Amino acid sequence: MGDMVLRNLDESLKQRLRERAASHGRSMSAELREIVSVALSQPELPRNAEFRDLAARLRALSAGREQTPSEDLLRESRDAR
Repeated sequence: MGDMVLRNLDESLKQRLRERAASHGRSMSAELREIVSVALSQPELPRNAEFRDLAARLRALSAGREQTPSEDLLRESRDAR
């Protein structure tokens, strides 16, 4: 197993890691290994997955309703000036 060094860790994060490790009865190194293991064992969502989910929900809300093409709305707005 390889070794890694974590540099420039903010002191407040280091303290939180120390407290979390103590609450789980582990060393800081063991706690950090657990955090990394859990984080990397979860499937990574595509970067825009949240946006696509939101867009799908919005499409579902307006499904079956008549839509006005945006170019018609723009033309209407220009003509009103």
